[in-house]
Amino acid sequence: MSESTNTYDRRTAKTRKAIVDALADLLYEKELHKVTVKEITEKADINRGTFYKHYLDVYDLYDKAEADILVDLGMLVLQLEEIPSDQFFAHLIDYIDNNRAVFRMMFSPNSTSKLRDRFNRILEGSLRQLEAEKKDKSTSDITLRYQINYRSRGCVSIIALWVRGDFAESKDFIIKMLTELDSNTEKFISKTK
Repeated sequence: MSESTNTYDRRTAKTRKAIVDALADLLYEKELHKVTVKEITEKADINRGTFYKHYLDVYDLYDKAEADILVDLGMLVLQLEEIPSDQFFAHLIDYIDNNRAVFRMMFSPNSTSKLRDRFNRILEGSLRQLEAEKKDKSTSDITLRYQINYRSRGCVSIIALWVRGDFAESKDFIIKMLTELDSNTEKFISKTK
């Protein structure tokens, strides 16, 4: 790959991140249907042509940003099978910390709950699969479904509280909190075979 292609790819990625961060910041202030392309371009410090080079409109931007986030989170959650929970939560919290604007958007009262729900379903599906394999049960086992729903929503609630609190607590504190609470919940679930 040539150096000019690398420069172009980095510049494109940087521009798209600026646009997504601008949308995320605006969604923290107002509902999606009230956000305009003009506001996004001003906040991202780009011109309208640059915006339209990447996205059709605000809704296309939101949909693509959501899809990218979900792919990243899905890949991250897949690691849960291979690493201890403290390392998993460290990776997850680092990802969230590096994408603060996006997660402010996700947990903003002005955002659609669709993104939060999908994030929870990704985490829940991965946890359900892991527990089903450990217990040699079907992933549709009703008791397992309720337990894993509780476990995943607890993790998402801690993350939401941290994000809505403007990341006031340290990452180490949140990682420790998530690891301890999830470990205790996992132990409880293990006892109810």
